[in-house]
Amino acid sequence: MLLSVTLTLLEGLGTTLQLFALTLLLALPLGLVIALGAMSRLTPLRWFVSMVVWVVRGTPLMIQILIIFYGPGLLFDLPLLPRFGAALLSFIINYACYFSEIYRGGIQSIPKGQYEAGEVLGMTRSQIFFKVTLIQVIKRIVPPMGNEFITLVKDTALVRVISVYEIIWMGESYIKKGMIWPLFYTAVFYLVVNGILTLLFRWAEKKLDYFR
Repeated sequence: MLLSVTLTLLEGLGTTLQLFALTLLLALPLGLVIALGAMSRLTPLRWFVSMVVWVVRGTPLMIQILIIFYGPGLLFDLPLLPRFGAALLSFIINYACYFSEIYRGGIQSIPKGQYEAGEVLGMTRSQIFFKVTLIQVIKRIVPPMGNEFITLVKDTALVRVISVYEIIWMGESYIKKGMIWPLFYTAVFYLVVNGILTLLFRWAEKKLDYFR
């Protein structure tokens, strides 16, 4: 029985990790683009981006998942997105907005004197950003990014609302068979994944200690 439950949960874990990895792959660079838009000198663009970030961060992720999945069909009579695709799109938009605020805070925490020093040395704005600012920003955003990564692992459970079979869905299926222990076993999988992420981020923080 243990082997059967383990294999079932591993199947659900595969979906969870796939959603986690694809969200990071696409939301991390998109978050940087959004952060730059929020700091743009173009006032309309800055206001628009800030409004989008405010709406996304101010509403529950579950509502966003439901709207993206059901919205096209109910509002525009379009075909529904694939369930996993709708979940992934929801996560990318949501987490890109959260990441953008972390990026923005990190970028704005860099002293302006460093920008001025770069200009004195004849560096372009892009050179200053990528060779001076971004490296320091990475060091400063590692702790909050670690928290978001761990939260993302747990938030993947929300996709069950549109019947994406992630690990908790698989664990809960055993309740119908009169077994509760698979749910506790499911929690162990989360603890292992988040434990690995915690260790990786601690290692990253130590590697970046030379920026002190």
